[in-house]
Amino acid sequence: MPTLFTHALLPLAAGVALGSARVPPRLVAAGMIAAVLPDADVAMFKFGIDYAHAFGHRGASHSLLFALACGILGAGASRWLHASARTAFLFIALAAASHPLLDMLTDGGLGVALYWPWSDARHFAPWRVIEVSPFAHRFFSARGVEVMLSELRCVWWPALTVAALAFWRRRRKSL
Repeated sequence: MPTLFTHALLPLAAGVALGSARVPPRLVAAGMIAAVLPDADVAMFKFGIDYAHAFGHRGASHSLLFALACGILGAGASRWLHASARTAFLFIALAAASHPLLDMLTDGGLGVALYWPWSDARHFAPWRVIEVSPFAHRFFSARGVEVMLSELRCVWWPALTVAALAFWRRRRKSL
């Protein structure tokens, strides 16, 4: 899995790119939470649920169905998020879906149960360019540095570049 920082980056970058008029700050924050939420499934290890189980790590919470459920919750909270139900649904569903899609780009683990409950099969992307993140106790190590460098190169740099260009373009149009 990429780090939680990288998962949260994509909705933040989208919020910067689109601007607060389209994506209010509360919605950006909710998107960032939705983007890291699938990794709450690591708590299942404490309950004795195996990694490969449908409710184990990268299982049901990493599915498109889970992302849609997050979007529905976002639509229900749209008034509090200061957005239309459609905008809240789309932003939060896409933010949650970004999590398994990023995980599919990693070079470790069992893959992602993207199509759960219709299929328990685990999937990877054809390009596995992101180093899989070590769990918390090993994050601050040489391996953690390798992971952050791969995330900077493959996710942060492109996402921040697109966000900065869109921000710049939006500002230029408003002048």
